[in-house]
Amino acid sequence: MTQSVQNRSGDGFVTTSDGARLYYKDWGAGQPIVFHHGWPLTADDWDAQMMFFLAQGYRVIAFDRRGHGRSTQTQDGNDMDTYASDTAALVRHLDLHDAIHIGHSTGGGVVARYVARYAEGRVAKAVLVGAVPPIMVQTPNNPGGLPLTVFDGFRDALVANRADFFWNVPVPFYGFNRPGQSVNEAIRQNWWRQGMMGGAKAQYDSIKAFSETDQTEDLKAIKVPVLIQHGDDDQIVPVADSALLQAKLIPDNTLKIYPGYPHGMLTVHAEVLNKDILAFIKG
Repeated sequence: MTQSVQNRSGDGFVTTSDGARLYYKDWGAGQPIVFHHGWPLTADDWDAQMMFFLAQGYRVIAFDRRGHGRSTQTQDGNDMDTYASDTAALVRHLDLHDAIHIGHSTGGGVVARYVARYAEGRVAKAVLVGAVPPIMVQTPNNPGGLPLTVFDGFRDALVANRADFFWNVPVPFYGFNRPGQSVNEAIRQNWWRQGMMGGAKAQYDSIKAFSETDQTEDLKAIKVPVLIQHGDDDQIVPVADSALLQAKLIPDNTLKIYPGYPHGMLTVHAEVLNKDILAFIKG
């Protein structure tokens, strides 16, 4: 069942084929922009972009991935295939066409798989920001990736004390540990708040999804224009094994590398990123 622009309440839920309920925000009118958040965050991480593009006359939609935020804390289905299928369910529910899909970090992986497999003429362009594809973990075919022990450490820390782990991650995430930088406590607490809203089981499973899913073929299969944005001081998703490889695999792409910018640059450098995304959409 679809909703007309006039009858939308501003937020709601869509139920997937396996019964998960996905929370979404849906504001404004015009060409739709769909935002896909990173791990372990929520649709709230897109506040700066939602408000900016709403003011520019776009319809802006952000949703909590299954297992995150206000969506169902799923035991199963916490993988890229299901995340992409969930996105397709949301797009059908809202009857979106000619949409721009923007994904950050893990959300960039979701966008890549969705656009490659489910676009069905509904996608106009895509934006990958600090995105995880093609694959993060080190393998014989990906020698520049991070060792599996790094991600095992994430899992161990989440199980041992999720609250403590999530308190520490925002420091490198936003580059607060770099010389001359200080911790913005409000941003840190907002990251922690979002992470703690989700389900530990889903967040645990998602570490495998974002680190071990090989999306090389997804990137090759994308047929719409793609903007790739990445900070060259990204301590979470290193640029050399992500954005630089994406630019070699995606047929129609524009690559923008931001000197000194961290993984969380959409928050701490929103004014720059938003304008560049807007120029790409209008171009």
